[in-house]
Amino acid sequence: MKIKKYIYIALGCISVALGAVGAVVPILPTVPFLLFAAFCFTKSSEKLNTWFKGTKLYKNNLESYVKEKGMTRKTKIKIMVTVTILMVIGFVMMKKVIVGQIALGIVWLCHLLYFIFGIKTISPNYNVSVQTENE
Repeated sequence: MKIKKYIYIALGCISVALGAVGAVVPILPTVPFLLFAAFCFTKSSEKLNTWFKGTKLYKNNLESYVKEKGMTRKTKIKIMVTVTILMVIGFVMMKKVIVGQIALGIVWLCHLLYFIFGIKTISPNYNVSVQTENE
């Protein structure tokens, strides 16, 4: 069991690092790495989980999604643009693999539909901590 805990800690730390890089580099996604880090820290260490949830990286990118199942329009657009760029690169690289291009097109379309209709858009002024304290 201890080895499993250390694996989760290592994966969580790597994911936080990649998420931090993704916050600066537009082609690297931030949210999936941070979600994975949150999952890993929840499974491994309460102390790391508490620390991670207190970071600005978590508060700016995940807190609203985790608490309210929603994202700001800016966050949604940033994720959709990043995924679109990556999908276009893959699409171009598969110019002779029509089935691959069709599969990428379907995945891209499903991704866009999910972010447009499946995730609630919240106000950028939304403050999760104030909202939860008032309830």
